[in-house]
Amino acid sequence: MNKSINLAKWHGVLLITLFALTAFLIGDMDWCKAISFSPMIVGILLGMVYANTLRPQMPEAWAPGVKFCSKRILRTGIILYGFRLTLTDVADVGIAAIVIDAIIVCGTIGLGMFVGKLLKMDKDITLLTSCGSAICGAAAVLGAEGAIKAKPYKTAVAVSTVVIFGTIAMFLYPALYRAGVFGLPENLMGIYTGSTVHEVAHVVGAGNAIGEEAASISIIVKMIRVMMLVPVLLVLAFCMKPASESVSESKSESVSKSEPESEPKPKSKIVVPWFAILFLLVIVFNSLVALPSGVTAALNTTSTFFLTMAMTALGVETSIDKFKQAGAKPFILAFILFIWLILAGWLMVRYMV
Repeated sequence: MNKSINLAKWHGVLLITLFALTAFLIGDMDWCKAISFSPMIVGILLGMVYANTLRPQMPEAWAPGVKFCSKRILRTGIILYGFRLTLTDVADVGIAAIVIDAIIVCGTIGLGMFVGKLLKMDKDITLLTSCGSAICGAAAVLGAEGAIKAKPYKTAVAVSTVVIFGTIAMFLYPALYRAGVFGLPENLMGIYTGSTVHEVAHVVGAGNAIGEEAASISIIVKMIRVMMLVPVLLVLAFCMKPASESVSESKSESVSKSEPESEPKPKSKIVVPWFAILFLLVIVFNSLVALPSGVTAALNTTSTFFLTMAMTALGVETSIDKFKQAGAKPFILAFILFIWLILAGWLMVRYMV
Protein backbone atom coordinates (compact mmCIF):
# COMPACT_ATOMS: atom_id res chain seq x y z
CA MET A 1 0.00 0.00 0.00
CA ASN A 2 2.77 2.43 0.98
CA LYS A 3 4.65 1.61 -2.23
CA SER A 4 1.61 2.46 -4.34
CA ILE A 5 1.16 5.76 -2.47
CA ASN A 6 4.83 6.68 -3.02
CA LEU A 7 4.58 5.74 -6.70
CA ALA A 8 1.50 7.94 -7.10
CA LYS A 9 3.38 10.81 -5.44
CA TRP A 10 6.11 10.54 -8.06
CA HIS A 11 3.44 10.60 -10.76
CA GLY A 12 2.57 14.04 -9.43
CA VAL A 13 6.23 15.08 -9.55
CA LEU A 14 6.46 13.77 -13.13
CA LEU A 15 3.39 15.79 -14.11
CA ILE A 16 4.98 18.98 -12.79
CA THR A 17 8.29 18.09 -14.47
CA LEU A 18 6.58 17.77 -17.86
CA PHE A 19 4.81 21.10 -17.34
CA ALA A 20 8.15 22.70 -16.41
CA LEU A 21 9.83 21.32 -19.53
CA THR A 22 6.99 22.78 -21.61
CA ALA A 23 7.43 26.11 -19.81
CA PHE A 24 11.15 26.05 -20.65
CA LEU A 25 10.41 25.49 -24.34
CA ILE A 26 7.77 28.23 -24.47
CA GLY A 27 9.89 30.63 -22.41
CA ASP A 28 12.74 30.25 -24.90
CA MET A 29 10.59 31.49 -27.80
CA ASP A 30 11.31 34.97 -29.14
CA TRP A 31 7.78 36.31 -28.56
CA CYS A 32 7.93 35.18 -24.95
CA LYS A 33 11.29 36.85 -24.39
CA ALA A 34 9.94 40.02 -25.99
CA ILE A 35 7.28 40.35 -23.26
CA SER A 36 9.76 39.28 -20.52
CA PHE A 37 7.94 36.06 -19.68
CA SER A 38 10.53 33.80 -18.07
CA PRO A 39 9.96 30.02 -17.88
CA MET A 40 8.83 30.56 -14.28
CA ILE A 41 6.03 32.90 -15.29
CA VAL A 42 5.03 30.57 -18.12
CA GLY A 43 5.08 27.68 -15.66
CA ILE A 44 2.71 29.28 -13.16
CA LEU A 45 0.37 30.31 -15.99
CA LEU A 46 0.28 26.74 -17.33
CA GLY A 47 -0.33 25.49 -13.80
CA MET A 48 -3.18 27.93 -13.21
CA VAL A 49 -4.84 26.96 -16.49
CA TYR A 50 -4.59 23.31 -15.47
CA ALA A 51 -5.87 24.07 -11.94
CA ASN A 52 -9.04 25.66 -13.26
CA THR A 53 -9.75 23.14 -16.04
CA LEU A 54 -8.40 19.60 -15.70
CA ARG A 55 -7.25 19.64 -12.06
CA PRO A 56 -10.42 17.87 -10.75
CA GLN A 57 -9.57 14.88 -12.98
CA MET A 58 -6.09 14.52 -11.47
CA PRO A 59 -5.91 11.58 -9.04
CA GLU A 60 -5.77 12.85 -5.46
CA ALA A 61 -2.92 10.43 -4.81
CA TRP A 62 -0.79 12.65 -7.06
CA ALA A 63 -1.40 15.74 -4.89
CA PRO A 64 1.50 15.01 -2.47
CA GLY A 65 3.84 15.07 -5.47
CA VAL A 66 2.56 18.51 -6.50
CA LYS A 67 2.98 19.75 -2.92
CA PHE A 68 6.49 18.26 -2.83
CA CYS A 69 7.41 20.40 -5.85
CA SER A 70 5.89 23.58 -4.41
CA LYS A 71 7.76 23.14 -1.10
CA ARG A 72 10.86 20.92 -1.23
CA ILE A 73 11.82 21.54 -4.86
CA LEU A 74 11.29 25.29 -4.35
CA ARG A 75 13.60 25.35 -1.35
CA THR A 76 16.23 23.29 -3.16
CA GLY A 77 16.06 25.70 -6.09
CA ILE A 78 16.52 28.68 -3.75
CA ILE A 79 19.53 27.05 -2.08
CA LEU A 80 21.12 26.36 -5.48
CA TYR A 81 20.39 29.97 -6.49
CA GLY A 82 23.01 30.92 -3.91
CA PHE A 83 25.70 29.80 -6.36
CA ARG A 84 24.88 32.91 -8.43
CA LEU A 85 25.62 35.24 -5.53
CA THR A 86 28.54 36.28 -3.34
CA LEU A 87 28.93 38.01 0.02
CA THR A 88 29.60 41.21 -1.91
CA ASP A 89 26.09 40.98 -3.38
CA VAL A 90 24.65 40.53 0.12
CA ALA A 91 26.64 43.49 1.46
CA ASP A 92 25.46 45.65 -1.43
CA VAL A 93 21.87 45.19 -0.28
CA GLY A 94 22.71 47.34 2.74
CA ILE A 95 21.43 47.82 6.29
CA ALA A 96 18.48 49.87 5.00
CA ALA A 97 16.97 46.76 3.38
CA ILE A 98 17.19 44.85 6.67
CA VAL A 99 15.51 47.74 8.50
CA ILE A 100 12.77 47.85 5.86
CA ASP A 101 12.22 44.11 6.25
CA ALA A 102 11.88 44.50 10.03
CA ILE A 103 9.43 47.39 9.71
CA ILE A 104 7.37 45.51 7.13
CA VAL A 105 7.16 42.39 9.31
CA CYS A 106 6.25 44.22 12.53
CA GLY A 107 3.98 46.76 10.83
CA THR A 108 2.06 44.18 8.83
CA ILE A 109 1.39 41.93 11.82
CA GLY A 110 0.41 44.91 13.98
CA LEU A 111 -1.90 46.37 11.34
CA GLY A 112 -3.39 42.95 10.63
CA MET A 113 -4.30 42.36 14.27
CA PHE A 114 -5.82 45.85 14.50
CA VAL A 115 -7.91 45.48 11.33
CA GLY A 116 -8.95 41.95 12.34
CA LYS A 117 -10.26 43.31 15.62
CA LEU A 118 -12.22 46.03 13.81
CA LEU A 119 -13.73 43.39 11.50
CA LYS A 120 -14.48 41.16 14.53
CA MET A 121 -12.63 38.31 12.88
CA ASP A 122 -11.51 35.06 14.41
CA LYS A 123 -8.22 35.82 16.22
CA ASP A 124 -6.40 32.77 14.89
CA ILE A 125 -7.33 33.49 11.27
CA THR A 126 -6.32 37.13 11.76
CA LEU A 127 -2.93 36.19 13.17
CA LEU A 128 -2.23 33.52 10.55
CA THR A 129 -3.18 35.84 7.67
CA SER A 130 -1.09 38.66 9.13
CA CYS A 131 1.99 36.45 9.56
CA GLY A 132 1.60 35.07 6.04
CA SER A 133 1.39 38.55 4.55
CA ALA A 134 4.23 39.88 6.70
CA ILE A 135 6.89 37.20 6.30
CA CYS A 136 6.80 34.44 3.71
CA GLY A 137 3.29 33.43 2.74
CA ALA A 138 2.12 29.87 3.32
CA ALA A 139 5.37 28.87 5.08
CA ALA A 140 4.81 31.56 7.72
CA VAL A 141 1.15 30.55 8.08
CA LEU A 142 2.15 26.94 8.69
CA GLY A 143 4.87 28.03 11.09
CA ALA A 144 2.46 30.20 13.08
CA GLU A 145 -0.04 27.34 13.07
CA GLY A 146 2.56 25.20 14.85
CA ALA A 147 3.08 27.94 17.45
CA ILE A 148 -0.58 28.64 18.29
CA LYS A 149 -2.10 25.25 17.36
CA ALA A 150 -4.84 26.68 15.14
CA LYS A 151 -7.63 24.56 13.65
CA PRO A 152 -6.81 23.17 10.16
CA TYR A 153 -9.62 25.05 8.40
CA LYS A 154 -8.28 28.36 9.73
CA THR A 155 -4.88 27.56 8.28
CA ALA A 156 -6.47 26.74 4.92
CA VAL A 157 -8.31 30.09 4.86
CA ALA A 158 -5.12 32.05 5.68
CA VAL A 159 -3.04 30.18 3.10
CA SER A 160 -5.68 30.83 0.45
CA THR A 161 -5.63 34.60 0.96
CA VAL A 162 -1.85 35.00 0.93
CA VAL A 163 -1.45 32.77 -2.13
CA ILE A 164 -4.11 34.79 -3.99
CA PHE A 165 -2.58 38.20 -3.26
CA GLY A 166 0.98 36.94 -3.66
CA THR A 167 0.08 35.71 -7.14
CA ILE A 168 -1.50 39.07 -7.98
CA ALA A 169 1.64 40.87 -6.77
CA MET A 170 3.85 38.62 -8.89
CA PHE A 171 2.17 39.88 -12.07
CA LEU A 172 1.38 43.41 -10.86
CA TYR A 173 4.87 44.52 -9.79
CA PRO A 174 6.63 43.87 -13.13
CA ALA A 175 3.74 45.45 -15.05
CA LEU A 176 3.76 48.63 -12.93
CA TYR A 177 7.56 48.75 -13.05
CA ARG A 178 7.56 48.69 -16.86
CA ALA A 179 4.80 51.30 -16.94
CA GLY A 180 7.01 53.60 -14.84
CA VAL A 181 4.47 53.80 -12.01
CA PHE A 182 6.93 53.00 -9.22
CA GLY A 183 9.68 55.25 -10.53
CA LEU A 184 12.37 52.99 -9.05
CA PRO A 185 15.56 51.71 -10.69
CA GLU A 186 15.95 47.95 -11.03
CA ASN A 187 18.12 47.49 -7.93
CA LEU A 188 15.57 49.27 -5.71
CA MET A 189 12.78 47.27 -7.32
CA GLY A 190 14.64 44.20 -6.09
CA ILE A 191 14.55 45.49 -2.50
CA TYR A 192 10.92 46.54 -2.89
CA THR A 193 9.87 43.17 -4.28
CA GLY A 194 11.78 41.11 -1.73
CA SER A 195 10.46 43.10 1.22
CA THR A 196 6.78 43.23 0.25
CA VAL A 197 5.74 40.26 -1.92
CA HIS A 198 4.24 37.33 -0.01
CA GLU A 199 5.66 33.93 -1.05
CA VAL A 200 9.29 33.13 -1.84
CA ALA A 201 8.08 31.67 -5.15
CA HIS A 202 6.20 34.87 -5.93
CA VAL A 203 9.34 36.93 -5.24
CA VAL A 204 11.34 34.68 -7.56
CA GLY A 205 8.73 35.05 -10.31
CA ALA A 206 8.36 38.82 -9.97
CA GLY A 207 12.11 39.42 -9.67
CA ASN A 208 12.91 37.41 -12.78
CA ALA A 209 10.19 39.23 -14.73
CA ILE A 210 11.70 42.60 -13.74
CA GLY A 211 15.32 41.77 -14.51
CA GLU A 212 18.41 39.78 -13.52
CA GLU A 213 19.64 42.37 -11.01
CA ALA A 214 16.21 42.66 -9.41
CA ALA A 215 15.97 38.87 -9.21
CA SER A 216 19.21 38.49 -7.24
CA ILE A 217 18.54 41.39 -4.87
CA SER A 218 14.92 40.43 -4.26
CA ILE A 219 15.87 36.88 -3.25
CA ILE A 220 18.52 38.12 -0.79
CA VAL A 221 16.08 40.58 0.78
CA LYS A 222 13.36 37.92 0.89
CA MET A 223 15.67 35.41 2.61
CA ILE A 224 16.45 37.99 5.29
CA ARG A 225 12.71 38.44 5.74
CA VAL A 226 12.18 34.67 5.88
CA MET A 227 14.72 34.35 8.70
CA MET A 228 12.66 36.85 10.72
CA LEU A 229 10.12 34.03 11.00
CA VAL A 230 12.15 32.54 13.86
CA PRO A 231 11.93 35.52 16.29
CA VAL A 232 8.27 36.03 15.38
CA LEU A 233 7.46 32.40 16.19
CA LEU A 234 9.42 32.63 19.44
CA VAL A 235 7.28 35.59 20.47
CA LEU A 236 4.10 33.73 19.50
CA ALA A 237 5.14 30.60 21.35
CA PHE A 238 5.81 32.44 24.60
CA CYS A 239 3.14 35.16 24.47
CA MET A 240 0.16 33.35 22.94
CA LYS A 241 -1.83 30.57 24.52
CA PRO A 242 -1.37 27.66 22.08
CA ALA A 243 -4.76 26.14 22.75
CA SER A 244 -6.74 29.34 23.08
CA GLU A 245 -9.95 29.57 21.17
CA SER A 246 -11.40 32.68 19.59
CA VAL A 247 -14.34 34.31 21.29
CA SER A 248 -16.65 33.69 18.37
CA GLU A 249 -16.59 30.29 16.69
CA SER A 250 -18.40 29.47 13.46
CA LYS A 251 -21.24 26.98 13.40
CA SER A 252 -19.18 24.63 11.25
CA GLU A 253 -16.58 24.48 13.99
CA SER A 254 -19.11 23.91 16.77
CA VAL A 255 -20.36 20.75 15.11
CA SER A 256 -16.88 19.46 14.28
CA LYS A 257 -15.26 16.67 16.25
CA SER A 258 -13.82 18.02 19.47
CA GLU A 259 -10.78 16.62 21.20
CA PRO A 260 -11.26 15.10 24.66
CA GLU A 261 -10.45 17.60 27.41
CA SER A 262 -8.28 15.02 29.12
CA GLU A 263 -5.95 14.83 26.12
CA PRO A 264 -2.68 16.70 26.77
CA LYS A 265 -2.20 19.87 24.74
CA PRO A 266 0.57 19.69 22.15
CA LYS A 267 3.57 21.88 22.74
CA SER A 268 4.15 24.90 20.56
CA LYS A 269 6.56 24.18 17.73
CA ILE A 270 9.18 26.60 16.46
CA VAL A 271 9.88 26.19 12.76
CA VAL A 272 13.43 27.05 11.73
CA PRO A 273 13.71 28.06 8.04
CA TRP A 274 16.78 25.92 7.41
CA PHE A 275 16.64 26.48 3.66
CA ALA A 276 17.27 30.22 4.20
CA ILE A 277 20.29 29.42 6.37
CA LEU A 278 21.61 26.92 3.79
CA PHE A 279 21.07 29.56 1.11
CA LEU A 280 23.41 31.93 2.97
CA LEU A 281 25.96 29.15 3.55
CA VAL A 282 26.02 28.44 -0.19
CA ILE A 283 26.69 32.14 -0.81
CA VAL A 284 29.61 32.00 1.64
CA PHE A 285 30.97 28.90 -0.11
CA ASN A 286 30.56 30.51 -3.52
CA SER A 287 32.46 33.58 -2.28
CA LEU A 288 35.41 31.50 -1.06
CA VAL A 289 35.61 28.75 -3.68
CA ALA A 290 35.83 29.37 -7.44
CA LEU A 291 33.93 26.57 -9.15
CA PRO A 292 34.61 25.64 -12.82
CA SER A 293 32.39 27.58 -15.21
CA GLY A 294 30.77 24.36 -16.46
CA VAL A 295 29.77 23.36 -12.94
CA THR A 296 28.40 26.84 -12.23
CA ALA A 297 26.37 26.80 -15.46
CA ALA A 298 24.93 23.37 -14.60
CA LEU A 299 23.99 24.52 -11.08
CA ASN A 300 22.34 27.67 -12.44
CA THR A 301 20.33 25.69 -15.01
CA THR A 302 19.26 23.19 -12.34
CA SER A 303 18.23 26.02 -10.02
CA THR A 304 16.16 27.69 -12.75
CA PHE A 305 14.47 24.40 -13.65
CA PHE A 306 13.66 23.57 -10.01
CA LEU A 307 12.21 27.05 -9.50
CA THR A 308 10.14 26.63 -12.67
CA MET A 309 8.84 23.33 -11.30
CA ALA A 310 7.94 25.05 -8.03
CA MET A 311 6.16 27.90 -9.80
CA THR A 312 4.22 25.41 -11.92
CA ALA A 313 3.19 23.46 -8.82
CA LEU A 314 2.09 26.69 -7.17
CA GLY A 315 -0.05 27.42 -10.22
CA VAL A 316 -1.61 23.96 -10.07
CA GLU A 317 -2.65 24.70 -6.48
CA THR A 318 -4.13 28.10 -7.38
CA SER A 319 -7.77 27.73 -8.34
CA ILE A 320 -10.74 30.09 -8.36
CA ASP A 321 -12.19 27.98 -5.54
CA LYS A 322 -9.63 29.56 -3.21
CA PHE A 323 -11.55 32.81 -3.42
CA LYS A 324 -14.64 30.99 -2.18
CA GLN A 325 -12.73 29.26 0.61
CA ALA A 326 -11.35 32.50 1.99
CA GLY A 327 -14.68 34.18 2.67
CA ALA A 328 -15.36 37.91 2.82
CA LYS A 329 -13.65 39.10 6.01
CA PRO A 330 -10.31 37.27 5.59
CA PHE A 331 -10.26 38.47 1.98
CA ILE A 332 -10.86 42.08 3.11
CA LEU A 333 -8.08 41.79 5.70
CA ALA A 334 -5.64 40.30 3.18
CA PHE A 335 -6.54 43.04 0.67
CA ILE A 336 -5.90 45.81 3.21
CA LEU A 337 -2.53 44.26 4.09
CA PHE A 338 -1.75 43.94 0.37
CA ILE A 339 -2.36 47.69 -0.13
CA TRP A 340 -0.29 48.43 2.96
CA LEU A 341 2.63 46.39 1.62
CA ILE A 342 2.51 48.16 -1.74
CA LEU A 343 2.30 51.70 -0.32
CA ALA A 344 4.42 51.42 2.83
CA GLY A 345 7.08 49.38 1.04
CA TRP A 346 7.30 51.89 -1.80
CA LEU A 347 7.61 54.85 0.57
CA MET A 348 10.35 53.17 2.61
CA VAL A 349 12.36 52.05 -0.42
CA ARG A 350 11.91 55.44 -2.08
CA TYR A 351 13.06 57.51 0.90
CA MET A 352 15.18 55.21 3.07
CA VAL A 353 17.53 53.58 0.55
